[in-house]
Amino acid sequence: MTNEIRLRKLVCLTGFMGSGKSTTARQLASQLGWLNTDLDKRITDATQLTIPDIFARMGEPEFRRIEHEQLARVVAETAAMQKPRIVSLGGGTIMQPQNLALLRDAGAVLIWLHCPVEELLHRCAHITDRPLFRDEASFRRLYEERLPTYELADYRVESQSEPSKVVEQILALGIFPRVTA
Repeated sequence: MTNEIRLRKLVCLTGFMGSGKSTTARQLASQLGWLNTDLDKRITDATQLTIPDIFARMGEPEFRRIEHEQLARVVAETAAMQKPRIVSLGGGTIMQPQNLALLRDAGAVLIWLHCPVEELLHRCAHITDRPLFRDEASFRRLYEERLPTYELADYRVESQSEPSKVVEQILALGIFPRVTA
């Protein structure tokens, strides 16, 4: 069983907006010496548009299509390169059944960065570039809608502490080969 886990070279962080996916993925990848990919950044690089601009100009369905296309590319690159990778997914990425299926088929490990909704609201209150954060009520509703899908992740890690502590929790899961200093 341990060998099966060690063969997995794709680890994806999922969770709601503000849960720390991008920061944690960067730090984790750096500590492990793995590649790091931020799916939202891949989308903005590919389209030359910000995510709010994509939502405003093309709508959420087109954003989700682009998101799936970029995720499929990341999965294919990881398989072709044989280099392990940490991917920070968008908050809604695994809500799309085709994305969850793609990750499962690729043998990806999904780690849910769980954070209480009150903390997420506090973290996101000053951010104006989140297209799905319109007001507190819709934020809470979206959080509740997404919870059942986040719970499908292989692991749950509490992310209300500082990113270095979140990375420590992820490393403590025992799913990575030992890193020797």
